[in-house]
Amino acid sequence: MAGTRRHGAGRGRPTLEEVAARAGVGRGTVSRVINGSPRVSDRTRTAVEQAVAELGYVPNRVARALAANRADAVALVIPEPETRLFAEPYFSDIIRGVGAELAETDLQLLLTLIRTPKERQRLADYLSAHRVDGVLLVSVHADDPLPDLLERIEMPAVLSGRRSAHESVPYVDSDNTGGAQSAVEHLIGRGRETVATITGPLDMYVAQCRLEGYSAAVRAAGREVEAELVASADFTEEGGRRAMRQLLSQRPDLDGVFAASDVMAAGARQVLREYGRGVPDDVALVGFEDSAVARHMDPPLTSVRQSTEEMGRAMVRVLLEEIAGRSDRTAKRPQMVLPTQLVRRESS
Repeated sequence: MAGTRRHGAGRGRPTLEEVAARAGVGRGTVSRVINGSPRVSDRTRTAVEQAVAELGYVPNRVARALAANRADAVALVIPEPETRLFAEPYFSDIIRGVGAELAETDLQLLLTLIRTPKERQRLADYLSAHRVDGVLLVSVHADDPLPDLLERIEMPAVLSGRRSAHESVPYVDSDNTGGAQSAVEHLIGRGRETVATITGPLDMYVAQCRLEGYSAAVRAAGREVEAELVASADFTEEGGRRAMRQLLSQRPDLDGVFAASDVMAAGARQVLREYGRGVPDDVALVGFEDSAVARHMDPPLTSVRQSTEEMGRAMVRVLLEEIAGRSDRTAKRPQMVLPTQLVRRESS
């Protein structure tokens, strides 16, 4: 019986040394197998894995993390209130993609919302103590100090989107300018003469890019970009409603609207209905993101598709590369822009 001894209630936790003795190898070899090193022969790997199974050995992840100076966790930081987190599909799709990609690793995911300056300072202190191995930062505004803090403390980080055209922190973004341009070109191509836009908050580069795409399409059609046809909002449904009322009061003759998000397009659709404007007969409507909101609207919304879930997955892949090479701060930082595609539906 001694030759087949297994870990039981009467013994302590099996040690790395016991696994090494059972497999007939050194302690360092066992460590390499457990940590997935390729520098081990198939025969040795099989012997160690069999010893692990026979003894019921469970690696001490805390000790491993401390030994490697790792926290075995990454933070997903969303500087927005819960109302936006649960109301907008963009955030749930990002979280789904991040979670799916991290499922292939041993890393824990910490989801953090920032709603107040106090919470921001608390997070800054937490990150400065390097209690996570990296940060995924979503919904970044131009004046957000977190990206600069992350660079200052040399914390591996990846942004969803950019603060400007000269972003220094690694990021994953969508082709916001090209997607918006294709949406407005579509409206103009459908014979719409007076095309308005509802922008996101213009302290966000994503909103600036979508406005830039709108303007490029309008000018390419030989038209002027009119201030009365541009209304700024905040990527929320209520913001879409307010902006649509503003546009209708300024230009009641408008016959096309590009909303820079599906959620704002949903708010705009409600106001158009209140004003007795049919979609698409009186006003053609296009959104951005191609979320579930677009598919469930009445009529279904034409929208620019960006693969938000894939953005989340790509952010994790880039972050893992940053964590693995965190000591090289001079190399060119990863920058990824994913393509977009216009999905035509009955609203236009």
